Amino acid sequence: MPPRRIIIDTDPGQDDAVAILLALASPEEIEVLGITAVAGNVPLPLTARNARITCELAGRPDIRVFAGCDRPLERPLVTAEHVHGRTGLDGPELPEPRMALEEAHAVDFIVETLRREPAGSVTLCPLGPLTNIATAFLRAPDIVGRVAEIVLMGGAYFEVGNITPAAEFNIYVDPQAAEIIFKSGVPLTIMPLDVTHKALVTKARNDAFRALGTPVGLAVAQMTDFFERFDKEKYGSEGAPLHDPCVTAYLIRPDLFSGRHINVEIETTSELTMGMTVADWWRVTDRAPNATFMGDIDAEGYFALLTERLARL
Repeated sequence: MPPRRIIIDTDPGQDDAVAILLALASPEEIEVLGITAVAGNVPLPLTARNARITCELAGRPDIRVFAGCDRPLERPLVTAEHVHGRTGLDGPELPEPRMALEEAHAVDFIVETLRREPAGSVTLCPLGPLTNIATAFLRAPDIVGRVAEIVLMGGAYFEVGNITPAAEFNIYVDPQAAEIIFKSGVPLTIMPLDVTHKALVTKARNDAFRALGTPVGLAVAQMTDFFERFDKEKYGSEGAPLHDPCVTAYLIRPDLFSGRHINVEIETTSELTMGMTVADWWRVTDRAPNATFMGDIDAEGYFALLTERLARL
């Protein structure tokens, strides 16, 4: 099989950085056409910076990085420095990026790429709020039918919320954008908290990253050392969920994941449940399925894949 051709839309974030590293370490399965930054975990100037830092860490300064939307479609920006630190990549000491940010806007890059490439040949991989993708769909409706698939990290069912009692962070930051994506008709594969909270960076798993003895292995170990403090305190877990690499791991090893094709609606009107992914897991409505909502992961296989691939960089 030829590699999946993807655009990574991201708001790095330590776990976003690991997702990017995994993609760049897997050229047999993944061809990264470009990386588009969006405001989310930290403001846009930092997410665009962090994406370039990550590419340089991987030894891939040739990857094109574009800055996108600096705020949600309709709501004020909510960020997550309380999880990821002031820079979004707190933990390791990494040099400022030398590679240039592309001059074009991320939304223009998404639109132009989907128009240029054969229909059905490009997969979109959002790791943060869905503002860039939704803006592209609003601006250029002709591209919607050209997307092969959207594989994203966001939402929850049993695990419910991590930023509010009802909502997962990525969907909560821009629920109006999420609604556009979930109603677009594009094939959707969702990695919700129900999956990512089973992918915990335990001490043994983090020691395996550090034991690689490479700048990438050390940086990843230091990233997870930093942001796991929040999850350990919040959830009482033995480590932090490594959320976003589930997206790129799925492109490489879909057999590591299992789920159901169900209907998922986005709450956009109630402040109490704003951004909730109302997932009809038990199929109790007659609403048509619109997303494959993953529910389980082979965590041992996932971390084995991460360690093996990161060792290549």
